[in-house]
Amino acid sequence: MGPISSETLVYGVIGNPVGHSLSPLMHNEAFRKTGWPGVYLAFAVSDAAAAMTGIRALNIKGLSVTIPHKEAIMPCLDQADEVARQIGAVNTVVNDQGRLIGYNSDAYGAVKALSEKTSIKDRDVVIIGAGGAARAVGYGVLKEGARVHIVNRSEQKGRRLARSLGADFYPLSQVSRAPRDILVNTTPVGMHPGIGETPIPQEFLEKDMLVMDIIYNPLQTRLLRAAEKVGARTIDGVAMFVYQGAMQFELWTGLAAPVELMKKTVNYKLC
Repeated sequence: MGPISSETLVYGVIGNPVGHSLSPLMHNEAFRKTGWPGVYLAFAVSDAAAAMTGIRALNIKGLSVTIPHKEAIMPCLDQADEVARQIGAVNTVVNDQGRLIGYNSDAYGAVKALSEKTSIKDRDVVIIGAGGAARAVGYGVLKEGARVHIVNRSEQKGRRLARSLGADFYPLSQVSRAPRDILVNTTPVGMHPGIGETPIPQEFLEKDMLVMDIIYNPLQTRLLRAAEKVGARTIDGVAMFVYQGAMQFELWTGLAAPVELMKKTVNYKLC
C-alpha cells in the first residue's frame, strides 16, 4: 500500500460492532505486500441499506460484511453468486462499476481450514450453532460429501437449519447421541470475555476427533484446550478467518492472496 491519494481504492468491513475486527490489519498488510493501491477501513454500520447506497455514491470498491448484516444486505445488492444464494448470506461485496455483487467466502474458508487437516468426504461433521456461520460451514462440508449433524440450544432454530441443509438435528441435551468425526463450533460461546465457557461438555470429545473453533479471541478456547487434553486434533479460528479473507482479497484484486503473510499478521496480533 503506497501513499494515500485520490487514486487510492477504498475497501472496508461493515458491522456492528467492528472495533474488534482484525480484517483491517490483515487486508492492509496484504495490500502492502502485493503493491495493490488500496486501503481497508472499519465502518460501524447500523443501517445496511443506507450503507449500500453510500458504497455506490462513494465508489467504495469492496466490502467484508459481518454481524448483523450478512442477511440484511442481500436485497440491496444487484446480484449474488450461487453459493451466497444457497447459504442465504453474503459476507463479501464487490463493486463492479456500480453493480454490487455479493459472495460468501465463509464456506470456502471453513472447507479450506478443515481440508488442511483431514479428508471431509464421508465424515460425520457435528456443527454447534444454527446461525449464519453454521449455515455456511454446513453448506461447505455437505458439498465436500460430509454427513452433517446440527446441535443447537434453541431446538426450533436448530431444526429449521437442519431441514434447510438436509441434515440431522440433535438438541444440546442429546449431543452425545450424534455421530462425530469432526466438530465445528460456530457459536460465540468461549469468546472473550467469556473465556471460561464451552459450548459442549468435555465428555463429548474423543481422541480420534478433529475439533475446530471459529473463535479467534482467544486463540486457544476452553473447547480447544479440552480437545487437546483428550488427544484430539484441533484447528483454531485463525485458519478459517484467513482463508475467507484470502478469497475476498482475490475477488477484489484479481491477485493471488499472500496467505502466509495474512496468517502471520493475524497470529502476531493475537499472540
